Amino acid sequence: MGNCCQSASNFFGPQKNTNVRVSLPAVCFVWQIAMIVLFGVFIRYDKEADAHWVELKKEENLTDLQNEFYFRYPSFQDVHVMIFVGFGFLMTFLKRYSFSAVGFNFLIAAFGLQWALLMQGWFHHLDHSTGKIYIGIEGLINADFCCAGSLIAYGAILGKVSPVQLMIVTLFGVTLFAVEEFIILDLLHCRDAGGSMVIHCFGGYYGLAISWVLYRPNLHRSKRLNGSVYHSDVFAMIGTLFLWMFWPSFNSAITNHGEGQHRTAINTYIALASSVLTTVAISSMSKKGGKLDMVHIQNATLAGGVAMGTAAEFMITPYGSLIVGFCMGIISTFGYLFITPFLETRLKLQDTCGIHNLHAVPGMLGGFIGAIVAATASESVYSKQGLISTFDFTGKYENRSPGTQGGYQAAGVCVAMAFGLVGGAIVGFILKFPIWGDAGDDYCFDDEAYWELPEEEETLPPVLEYNNHMTHQKHQDV
Repeated sequence: MGNCCQSASNFFGPQKNTNVRVSLPAVCFVWQIAMIVLFGVFIRYDKEADAHWVELKKEENLTDLQNEFYFRYPSFQDVHVMIFVGFGFLMTFLKRYSFSAVGFNFLIAAFGLQWALLMQGWFHHLDHSTGKIYIGIEGLINADFCCAGSLIAYGAILGKVSPVQLMIVTLFGVTLFAVEEFIILDLLHCRDAGGSMVIHCFGGYYGLAISWVLYRPNLHRSKRLNGSVYHSDVFAMIGTLFLWMFWPSFNSAITNHGEGQHRTAINTYIALASSVLTTVAISSMSKKGGKLDMVHIQNATLAGGVAMGTAAEFMITPYGSLIVGFCMGIISTFGYLFITPFLETRLKLQDTCGIHNLHAVPGMLGGFIGAIVAATASESVYSKQGLISTFDFTGKYENRSPGTQGGYQAAGVCVAMAFGLVGGAIVGFILKFPIWGDAGDDYCFDDEAYWELPEEEETLPPVLEYNNHMTHQKHQDV
Protein backbone atom coordinates (compact mmCIF):
# COMPACT_ATOMS: atom_id res chain seq x y z
CA MET A 1 0.00 0.00 0.00
CA GLY A 2 2.81 2.38 0.89
CA ASN A 3 4.52 1.69 -2.43
CA CYS A 4 1.29 2.47 -4.29
CA CYS A 5 0.94 5.81 -2.48
CA GLN A 6 4.57 6.64 -3.19
CA SER A 7 4.12 5.80 -6.87
CA ALA A 8 1.05 8.01 -7.11
CA SER A 9 2.94 10.83 -5.39
CA ASN A 10 5.82 10.48 -7.82
CA PHE A 11 3.44 10.44 -10.77
CA PHE A 12 1.56 13.60 -9.80
CA GLY A 13 4.48 15.50 -8.36
CA PRO A 14 7.73 15.09 -10.32
CA GLN A 15 10.11 17.92 -11.17
CA LYS A 16 8.20 20.52 -13.19
CA ASN A 17 9.20 21.33 -16.76
CA THR A 18 7.75 24.51 -18.29
CA ASN A 19 8.92 23.74 -21.83
CA VAL A 20 5.68 23.85 -23.85
CA ARG A 21 7.37 24.15 -27.25
CA VAL A 22 5.59 21.00 -28.46
CA SER A 23 2.42 20.82 -26.39
CA LEU A 24 1.23 24.44 -26.78
CA PRO A 25 1.67 24.65 -30.59
CA ALA A 26 0.12 21.17 -30.92
CA VAL A 27 -2.96 22.18 -28.93
CA CYS A 28 -3.33 25.50 -30.76
CA PHE A 29 -2.90 24.03 -34.26
CA VAL A 30 -4.97 20.89 -33.76
CA TRP A 31 -7.82 22.63 -31.97
CA GLN A 32 -7.90 25.49 -34.48
CA ILE A 33 -8.01 23.05 -37.39
CA ALA A 34 -10.83 21.25 -35.59
CA MET A 35 -12.69 24.57 -35.33
CA ILE A 36 -12.26 25.14 -39.08
CA VAL A 37 -13.68 21.71 -39.86
CA LEU A 38 -16.60 22.02 -37.43
CA PHE A 39 -17.44 25.54 -38.62
CA GLY A 40 -17.38 24.30 -42.19
CA VAL A 41 -19.82 21.53 -41.34
CA PHE A 42 -22.20 23.36 -38.99
CA ILE A 43 -21.91 27.17 -38.94
CA ARG A 44 -23.80 29.43 -41.35
CA TYR A 45 -24.92 33.08 -41.29
CA ASP A 46 -28.40 33.72 -39.98
CA LYS A 47 -30.97 35.40 -42.21
CA GLU A 48 -30.02 38.92 -41.07
CA ALA A 49 -26.33 38.43 -41.95
CA ASP A 50 -26.87 36.44 -45.15
CA ALA A 51 -26.72 38.01 -48.61
CA HIS A 52 -30.38 37.03 -49.07
CA TRP A 53 -31.30 39.77 -46.57
CA VAL A 54 -31.94 42.05 -49.56
CA GLU A 55 -34.68 39.73 -50.81
CA LEU A 56 -36.08 39.21 -47.30
CA LYS A 57 -36.37 42.96 -46.80
CA LYS A 58 -38.41 43.28 -49.95
CA GLU A 59 -40.66 40.29 -49.17
CA GLU A 60 -41.45 41.34 -45.58
CA ASN A 61 -41.34 45.10 -46.12
CA LEU A 62 -38.42 45.62 -43.74
CA THR A 63 -35.65 48.22 -43.56
CA ASP A 64 -31.98 47.86 -42.62
CA LEU A 65 -32.71 49.56 -39.30
CA GLN A 66 -34.81 46.53 -38.36
CA ASN A 67 -31.76 44.30 -38.70
CA GLU A 68 -30.77 43.07 -35.23
CA PHE A 69 -27.17 44.18 -35.88
CA TYR A 70 -28.02 47.85 -35.45
CA PHE A 71 -29.76 47.19 -32.14
CA ARG A 72 -27.28 44.78 -30.56
CA TYR A 73 -23.87 45.78 -31.96
CA PRO A 74 -23.12 48.65 -29.50
CA SER A 75 -23.79 46.30 -26.58
CA PHE A 76 -21.71 43.58 -28.25
CA GLN A 77 -18.73 45.92 -28.54
CA ASP A 78 -19.01 46.91 -24.88
CA VAL A 79 -19.13 43.26 -23.81
CA HIS A 80 -16.22 42.46 -26.13
CA VAL A 81 -14.12 45.19 -24.52
CA MET A 82 -14.92 43.79 -21.08
CA ILE A 83 -13.82 40.30 -22.09
CA PHE A 84 -10.52 41.23 -23.73
CA VAL A 85 -9.52 44.45 -21.93
CA GLY A 86 -11.44 44.49 -18.65
CA PHE A 87 -10.84 40.92 -17.51
CA GLY A 88 -7.28 40.91 -18.87
CA PHE A 89 -6.07 44.08 -17.20
CA LEU A 90 -7.90 43.35 -13.94
CA MET A 91 -5.46 40.45 -13.48
CA THR A 92 -2.28 42.48 -14.09
CA PHE A 93 -1.89 43.29 -10.38
CA LEU A 94 0.84 40.66 -9.92
CA LYS A 95 4.25 42.33 -10.12
CA ARG A 96 5.78 39.85 -12.60
CA TYR A 97 2.77 38.31 -14.35
CA SER A 98 1.28 41.04 -16.54
CA PHE A 99 2.29 39.43 -19.87
CA SER A 100 0.54 36.22 -18.83
CA ALA A 101 -2.51 37.97 -17.38
CA VAL A 102 -3.28 39.85 -20.58
CA GLY A 103 -1.75 37.41 -23.07
CA PHE A 104 -3.32 34.20 -21.76
CA ASN A 105 -6.64 36.00 -21.28
CA PHE A 106 -6.39 36.90 -25.00
CA LEU A 107 -5.56 33.30 -25.96
CA ILE A 108 -8.29 31.49 -24.05
CA ALA A 109 -10.98 34.05 -24.96
CA ALA A 110 -10.08 33.77 -28.67
CA PHE A 111 -10.37 29.97 -28.52
CA GLY A 112 -13.32 29.99 -26.17
CA LEU A 113 -15.55 32.17 -28.32
CA GLN A 114 -15.11 29.81 -31.28
CA TRP A 115 -15.95 26.73 -29.20
CA ALA A 116 -18.83 28.63 -27.58
CA LEU A 117 -20.43 29.42 -30.95
CA LEU A 118 -20.51 25.69 -31.63
CA MET A 119 -21.57 24.50 -28.17
CA GLN A 120 -24.29 27.10 -27.71
CA GLY A 121 -25.33 26.64 -31.31
CA TRP A 122 -25.88 22.91 -30.83
CA PHE A 123 -28.02 23.57 -27.75
CA HIS A 124 -29.93 26.69 -28.83
CA HIS A 125 -29.71 27.42 -32.55
CA LEU A 126 -29.43 24.09 -34.37
CA ASP A 127 -31.88 23.83 -37.26
CA HIS A 128 -32.78 20.15 -37.23
CA SER A 129 -34.12 20.30 -40.78
CA THR A 130 -30.77 21.37 -42.22
CA GLY A 131 -28.38 20.31 -39.42
CA LYS A 132 -26.85 23.82 -39.43
CA ILE A 133 -26.23 26.45 -36.76
CA TYR A 134 -27.20 29.96 -37.85
CA ILE A 135 -25.29 32.71 -36.07
CA GLY A 136 -25.85 36.45 -35.84
CA ILE A 137 -24.91 39.31 -33.57
CA GLU A 138 -26.77 37.91 -30.53
CA GLY A 139 -24.86 34.65 -30.94
CA LEU A 140 -21.59 36.59 -30.73
CA ILE A 141 -22.71 38.26 -27.49
CA ASN A 142 -23.66 34.90 -25.99
CA ALA A 143 -20.30 33.44 -27.04
CA ASP A 144 -18.53 36.23 -25.16
CA PHE A 145 -20.71 35.52 -22.13
CA CYS A 146 -19.72 31.88 -22.37
CA CYS A 147 -16.02 32.82 -22.40
CA ALA A 148 -16.51 34.95 -19.30
CA GLY A 149 -17.11 31.86 -17.17
CA SER A 150 -13.69 30.44 -18.06
CA LEU A 151 -11.98 33.83 -17.61
CA ILE A 152 -13.47 34.10 -14.13
CA ALA A 153 -12.11 30.62 -13.34
CA TYR A 154 -8.69 31.76 -14.62
CA GLY A 155 -8.62 34.30 -11.79
CA ALA A 156 -8.54 31.57 -9.13
CA ILE A 157 -5.60 29.73 -10.71
CA LEU A 158 -3.75 32.80 -12.00
CA GLY A 159 0.01 32.33 -11.90
CA LYS A 160 -0.10 28.61 -11.07
CA VAL A 161 -0.94 26.91 -14.37
CA SER A 162 0.48 26.67 -17.89
CA PRO A 163 -1.16 27.98 -21.08
CA VAL A 164 -1.89 24.38 -22.10
CA GLN A 165 -3.78 23.83 -18.87
CA LEU A 166 -5.71 27.05 -19.46
CA MET A 167 -6.81 25.79 -22.87
CA ILE A 168 -8.13 22.64 -21.20
CA VAL A 169 -9.89 24.73 -18.55
CA THR A 170 -11.55 26.68 -21.38
CA LEU A 171 -12.49 23.60 -23.42
CA PHE A 172 -14.28 22.00 -20.48
CA GLY A 173 -15.49 25.31 -19.06
CA VAL A 174 -17.28 26.30 -22.27
CA THR A 175 -18.76 22.81 -22.57
CA LEU A 176 -20.04 22.78 -18.99
CA PHE A 177 -21.33 26.33 -19.38
CA ALA A 178 -23.37 25.43 -22.46
CA VAL A 179 -24.96 22.47 -20.67
CA GLU A 180 -25.79 24.30 -17.43
CA GLU A 181 -27.04 27.31 -19.38
CA PHE A 182 -29.37 25.05 -21.39
CA ILE A 183 -30.72 23.46 -18.19
CA ILE A 184 -31.19 26.79 -16.38
CA LEU A 185 -32.54 28.93 -19.23
CA ASP A 186 -34.37 26.37 -21.35
CA LEU A 187 -35.43 23.46 -19.14
CA LEU A 188 -36.07 25.46 -15.95
CA HIS A 189 -37.03 28.57 -17.94
CA CYS A 190 -35.15 30.94 -15.62
CA ARG A 191 -34.44 34.56 -16.47
CA ASP A 192 -30.78 35.52 -16.08
CA ALA A 193 -29.90 38.15 -18.70
CA GLY A 194 -26.77 39.41 -16.92
CA GLY A 195 -25.59 35.96 -15.85
CA SER A 196 -25.44 36.13 -12.04
CA MET A 197 -26.18 32.40 -12.09
CA VAL A 198 -24.96 31.00 -15.38
CA ILE A 199 -21.80 33.15 -15.67
CA HIS A 200 -20.59 34.40 -12.30
CA CYS A 201 -21.85 31.72 -9.92
CA PHE A 202 -20.82 28.90 -12.27
CA GLY A 203 -17.47 30.47 -13.28
CA GLY A 204 -16.59 31.33 -9.68
CA TYR A 205 -17.23 27.89 -8.23
CA TYR A 206 -15.70 26.21 -11.30
CA GLY A 207 -12.43 28.07 -10.72
CA LEU A 208 -12.50 27.54 -6.96
CA ALA A 209 -12.98 23.78 -7.36
CA ILE A 210 -10.06 23.58 -9.80
CA SER A 211 -7.85 25.60 -7.46
CA TRP A 212 -8.79 23.39 -4.51
CA VAL A 213 -7.81 20.21 -6.38
CA LEU A 214 -4.56 21.85 -7.57
CA TYR A 215 -3.60 22.98 -4.05
CA ARG A 216 0.15 23.64 -3.71
CA PRO A 217 1.36 23.18 -0.12
CA ASN A 218 4.70 24.81 -0.97
CA LEU A 219 3.36 27.84 -2.83
CA HIS A 220 4.97 30.07 -0.17
CA ARG A 221 8.22 29.58 -2.10
CA SER A 222 6.85 32.07 -4.67
CA LYS A 223 5.43 34.42 -2.05
CA ARG A 224 7.84 37.17 -3.11
CA LEU A 225 6.04 37.37 -6.49
CA ASN A 226 2.47 36.84 -5.25
CA GLY A 227 1.80 40.52 -4.78
CA SER A 228 1.71 43.87 -6.52
CA VAL A 229 3.86 46.93 -7.03
CA TYR A 230 2.72 50.48 -7.64
CA HIS A 231 2.54 50.37 -11.44
CA SER A 232 0.97 46.88 -11.60
CA ASP A 233 -1.91 48.04 -9.40
CA VAL A 234 -2.41 51.04 -11.68
CA PHE A 235 -2.70 48.73 -14.70
CA ALA A 236 -5.17 46.51 -12.82
CA MET A 237 -7.25 49.58 -12.02
CA ILE A 238 -7.58 50.18 -15.77
CA GLY A 239 -9.29 46.81 -16.01
CA THR A 240 -11.57 47.71 -13.09
CA LEU A 241 -12.65 50.98 -14.70
CA PHE A 242 -13.39 49.36 -18.07
CA LEU A 243 -15.48 46.67 -16.37
CA TRP A 244 -17.24 49.18 -14.12
CA MET A 245 -18.18 51.50 -16.99
CA PHE A 246 -19.39 48.79 -19.36
CA TRP A 247 -21.19 46.55 -16.85
CA PRO A 248 -24.62 48.08 -17.63
CA SER A 249 -24.09 46.94 -21.24
CA PHE A 250 -23.03 43.47 -20.07
CA ASN A 251 -26.20 42.96 -18.04
CA SER A 252 -28.54 44.47 -20.64
CA ALA A 253 -26.96 43.16 -23.86
CA ILE A 254 -29.52 40.42 -24.57
CA THR A 255 -32.56 41.72 -22.66
CA ASN A 256 -35.87 42.58 -24.32
CA HIS A 257 -35.99 45.55 -26.66
CA GLY A 258 -37.18 48.78 -25.12
CA GLU A 259 -38.10 48.98 -21.44
CA GLY A 260 -36.37 45.71 -20.48
CA GLN A 261 -32.96 46.84 -21.68
CA HIS A 262 -33.54 50.38 -20.42
CA ARG A 263 -34.46 49.21 -16.91
CA THR A 264 -31.56 46.73 -16.74
CA ALA A 265 -29.00 49.42 -17.57
CA ILE A 266 -30.45 51.80 -14.96
CA ASN A 267 -30.52 49.20 -12.17
CA THR A 268 -26.97 48.02 -12.88
CA TYR A 269 -25.64 51.58 -13.09
CA ILE A 270 -27.13 52.45 -9.69
CA ALA A 271 -25.99 49.27 -7.96
CA LEU A 272 -22.41 49.74 -9.17
CA ALA A 273 -22.30 53.30 -7.84
CA SER A 274 -23.59 52.17 -4.44
CA SER A 275 -21.05 49.35 -4.13
CA VAL A 276 -18.15 51.80 -4.61
CA LEU A 277 -19.03 53.81 -1.52
CA THR A 278 -19.49 50.86 0.82
CA THR A 279 -16.30 49.25 -0.50
CA VAL A 280 -14.34 52.42 0.27
CA ALA A 281 -15.98 52.66 3.69
CA ILE A 282 -15.17 49.10 4.79
CA SER A 283 -11.67 49.23 3.29
CA SER A 284 -10.89 52.42 5.19
CA MET A 285 -12.34 51.06 8.45
CA SER A 286 -10.24 47.91 8.21
CA LYS A 287 -6.83 49.58 7.98
CA LYS A 288 -4.78 51.40 10.55
CA GLY A 289 -5.05 55.12 9.96
CA GLY A 290 -8.01 54.63 7.60
CA LYS A 291 -5.85 53.94 4.55
CA LEU A 292 -7.46 52.24 1.53
CA ASP A 293 -6.43 48.86 0.14
CA MET A 294 -6.21 48.82 -3.65
CA VAL A 295 -7.22 45.13 -3.78
CA HIS A 296 -10.63 46.08 -2.39
CA ILE A 297 -11.07 49.01 -4.77
CA GLN A 298 -10.10 46.95 -7.81
CA ASN A 299 -12.54 44.15 -7.07
CA ALA A 300 -15.31 44.74 -4.53
CA THR A 301 -16.45 47.89 -6.34
CA LEU A 302 -17.69 45.61 -9.14
CA ALA A 303 -19.72 43.29 -6.91
CA GLY A 304 -22.90 45.32 -7.36
CA GLY A 305 -22.83 44.67 -11.11
CA VAL A 306 -22.33 40.94 -10.58
CA ALA A 307 -25.22 40.68 -8.12
CA MET A 308 -27.59 42.61 -10.39
CA GLY A 309 -27.12 40.22 -13.31
CA THR A 310 -30.39 38.38 -12.67
CA ALA A 311 -32.65 40.94 -10.99
CA ALA A 312 -31.69 44.01 -13.06
CA GLU A 313 -34.27 43.09 -15.71
CA PHE A 314 -37.02 42.88 -13.06
CA MET A 315 -38.90 45.69 -11.30
CA ILE A 316 -36.51 45.74 -8.37
CA THR A 317 -36.85 49.57 -8.21
CA PRO A 318 -33.96 52.07 -8.13
CA TYR A 319 -33.73 52.07 -4.32
CA GLY A 320 -33.72 48.27 -4.39
CA SER A 321 -30.70 48.43 -6.71
CA LEU A 322 -28.98 50.81 -4.30
CA ILE A 323 -29.57 48.35 -1.46
CA VAL A 324 -28.11 45.47 -3.48
CA GLY A 325 -25.00 47.48 -4.36
CA PHE A 326 -24.70 48.71 -0.76
CA CYS A 327 -24.75 45.16 0.64
CA MET A 328 -22.51 43.64 -2.03
CA GLY A 329 -19.75 46.19 -1.49
CA ILE A 330 -19.72 45.26 2.19
CA ILE A 331 -19.93 41.49 1.64
CA SER A 332 -17.25 41.43 -1.04
CA THR A 333 -14.79 43.58 0.94
CA PHE A 334 -15.30 41.48 4.07
CA GLY A 335 -14.60 38.46 1.87
CA TYR A 336 -11.17 39.81 0.94
CA LEU A 337 -10.45 40.69 4.57
CA PHE A 338 -11.54 37.44 6.23
CA ILE A 339 -12.86 34.72 3.90
CA THR A 340 -9.91 34.51 1.48
CA PRO A 341 -7.36 33.94 4.29
CA PHE A 342 -9.73 31.40 5.88
CA LEU A 343 -10.12 29.49 2.60
CA GLU A 344 -6.36 29.24 2.18
CA THR A 345 -5.43 28.28 5.72
CA ARG A 346 -8.39 26.06 6.63
CA LEU A 347 -9.75 24.66 3.34
CA LYS A 348 -6.45 24.61 1.42
CA LEU A 349 -7.94 26.70 -1.39
CA GLN A 350 -5.56 29.21 -3.00
CA ASP A 351 -7.65 31.84 -4.80
CA THR A 352 -5.19 34.23 -6.47
CA CYS A 353 -7.66 36.93 -7.55
CA GLY A 354 -10.27 36.37 -4.87
CA ILE A 355 -12.97 35.31 -7.33
CA HIS A 356 -14.88 33.83 -4.38
CA ASN A 357 -15.58 37.39 -3.19
CA LEU A 358 -16.19 39.07 -6.56
CA HIS A 359 -17.96 36.39 -8.60
CA ALA A 360 -18.93 33.23 -6.71
CA VAL A 361 -20.71 34.70 -3.66
CA PRO A 362 -22.17 37.84 -5.35
CA GLY A 363 -23.29 35.65 -8.27
CA MET A 364 -24.95 33.15 -5.93
CA LEU A 365 -26.61 35.91 -3.87
CA GLY A 366 -27.61 37.73 -7.06
CA GLY A 367 -29.36 34.58 -8.26
CA PHE A 368 -31.30 34.27 -4.99
CA ILE A 369 -32.13 38.00 -5.05
CA GLY A 370 -33.57 37.46 -8.53
CA ALA A 371 -35.60 34.52 -7.20
CA ILE A 372 -37.09 36.66 -4.41
CA VAL A 373 -37.91 39.56 -6.74
CA ALA A 374 -39.49 37.17 -9.26
CA ALA A 375 -41.56 35.40 -6.58
CA THR A 376 -42.97 38.72 -5.32
CA ALA A 377 -43.83 40.08 -8.79
CA SER A 378 -47.43 41.17 -9.19
CA GLU A 379 -49.70 42.32 -11.97
CA SER A 380 -50.21 45.66 -10.22
CA VAL A 381 -46.48 46.40 -10.47
CA TYR A 382 -45.69 44.89 -13.87
CA SER A 383 -49.10 44.92 -15.62
CA LYS A 384 -50.41 41.72 -17.16
CA GLN A 385 -48.47 42.16 -20.39
CA GLY A 386 -45.39 43.30 -18.46
CA LEU A 387 -45.34 40.04 -16.49
CA ILE A 388 -45.63 38.03 -19.69
CA SER A 389 -42.84 40.02 -21.38
CA THR A 390 -40.43 40.12 -18.42
CA PHE A 391 -40.68 36.46 -17.45
CA ASP A 392 -41.57 35.13 -20.91
CA PHE A 393 -44.81 33.55 -19.70
CA THR A 394 -45.74 32.27 -23.15
CA GLY A 395 -46.39 28.87 -24.72
CA LYS A 396 -46.16 26.04 -22.21
CA TYR A 397 -45.19 28.54 -19.50
CA GLU A 398 -48.22 30.83 -19.89
CA ASN A 399 -49.84 29.49 -16.71
CA ARG A 400 -46.70 29.70 -14.55
CA SER A 401 -47.18 32.01 -11.56
CA PRO A 402 -44.54 34.46 -10.25
CA GLY A 403 -44.19 32.34 -7.10
CA THR A 404 -43.44 29.24 -9.14
CA GLN A 405 -41.01 31.25 -11.27
CA GLY A 406 -39.18 32.30 -8.11
CA GLY A 407 -38.79 28.67 -7.10
CA TYR A 408 -37.33 27.76 -10.47
CA GLN A 409 -34.98 30.76 -10.27
CA ALA A 410 -33.65 29.47 -6.92
CA ALA A 411 -33.23 26.00 -8.42
CA GLY A 412 -31.18 27.54 -11.22
CA VAL A 413 -28.66 28.87 -8.69
CA CYS A 414 -28.23 25.36 -7.28
CA VAL A 415 -27.68 23.93 -10.77
CA ALA A 416 -24.99 26.54 -11.51
CA MET A 417 -23.17 25.80 -8.25
CA ALA A 418 -23.34 22.05 -8.78
CA PHE A 419 -21.96 22.24 -12.32
CA GLY A 420 -19.18 24.57 -11.17
CA LEU A 421 -18.09 22.50 -8.18
CA VAL A 422 -18.38 19.02 -9.69
CA GLY A 423 -17.09 20.04 -13.12
CA GLY A 424 -14.22 21.99 -11.61
CA ALA A 425 -13.17 19.07 -9.41
CA ILE A 426 -13.07 16.74 -12.43
CA VAL A 427 -11.13 19.22 -14.55
CA GLY A 428 -8.74 19.87 -11.65
CA PHE A 429 -7.97 16.16 -11.44
CA ILE A 430 -7.23 16.09 -15.19
CA LEU A 431 -4.87 19.06 -14.78
CA LYS A 432 -2.91 17.26 -12.05
CA PHE A 433 -1.36 14.92 -14.60
CA PRO A 434 2.31 16.00 -14.95
CA ILE A 435 2.24 16.51 -18.72
CA TRP A 436 0.92 20.06 -19.09
CA GLY A 437 4.09 22.11 -18.46
CA ASP A 438 3.00 23.98 -15.32
CA ALA A 439 5.66 25.74 -13.29
CA GLY A 440 7.15 24.45 -10.03
CA ASP A 441 6.30 26.05 -6.70
CA ASP A 442 9.43 28.21 -6.87
CA TYR A 443 8.48 29.75 -10.24
CA CYS A 444 4.77 30.55 -9.96
CA PHE A 445 3.53 34.10 -10.66
CA ASP A 446 6.47 34.75 -13.00
CA ASP A 447 6.19 35.58 -16.72
CA GLU A 448 9.69 34.24 -17.32
CA ALA A 449 8.38 30.66 -17.32
CA TYR A 450 6.47 31.15 -20.60
CA TRP A 451 7.49 34.49 -22.14
CA GLU A 452 10.56 36.07 -23.73
CA LEU A 453 11.02 39.12 -21.54
CA PRO A 454 12.69 42.39 -22.56
CA GLU A 455 15.79 43.43 -20.69
CA GLU A 456 15.21 45.55 -17.62
CA GLU A 457 15.90 49.25 -18.14
CA GLU A 458 19.29 50.13 -16.70
CA THR A 459 19.26 52.81 -14.03
CA LEU A 460 22.26 55.01 -13.27
CA PRO A 461 23.49 55.50 -9.73
CA PRO A 462 22.45 58.93 -8.38
CA VAL A 463 26.05 60.31 -8.49
CA LEU A 464 26.53 59.39 -12.17
CA GLU A 465 23.07 60.75 -13.01
CA TYR A 466 24.00 64.06 -11.36
CA ASN A 467 27.37 64.23 -13.17
CA ASN A 468 25.70 63.56 -16.53
CA HIS A 469 23.17 66.29 -15.80
CA MET A 470 25.90 68.83 -14.96
CA THR A 471 27.92 67.91 -18.08
CA HIS A 472 24.83 68.36 -20.24
CA GLN A 473 24.11 71.70 -18.53
CA LYS A 474 27.66 73.00 -19.28
CA HIS A 475 27.26 72.12 -22.97
CA GLN A 476 24.01 74.10 -23.05
CA ASP A 477 25.64 77.12 -21.37
CA VAL A 478 28.39 77.16 -24.00
